[in-house]
Amino acid sequence: MTLNDDLVRDALRSVMDPEAGMNIVDLGLVYGIQAGPDGVQVQITMTSAACPMADMIIDDVQAALAGGVPAGTPVAVELVWDPPWTPERMSGFAREHFGWAPR
Repeated sequence: MTLNDDLVRDALRSVMDPEAGMNIVDLGLVYGIQAGPDGVQVQITMTSAACPMADMIIDDVQAALAGGVPAGTPVAVELVWDPPWTPERMSGFAREHFGWAPR
């Protein structure tokens, strides 16, 4: 298994935002991925600073990465708030799912 950004992104697709019922990648909550020989660094955000599920989602991200990257790979997850999340960050799939796609 070769460690790269796509491998990390695929692992993160298994992490669901339980309030939205959609994975965090399609919701646009993943702000950055750096995967290389020194490990994995991921920056994520929440749809709101008041998100009651933030700790659970971060735990789920760490668990998904622990199971989705080579064993022993150092993993760092950072919660960021800048820039603030907006629905424009969502994938086309997510926008269609929620009925926010351009018509």
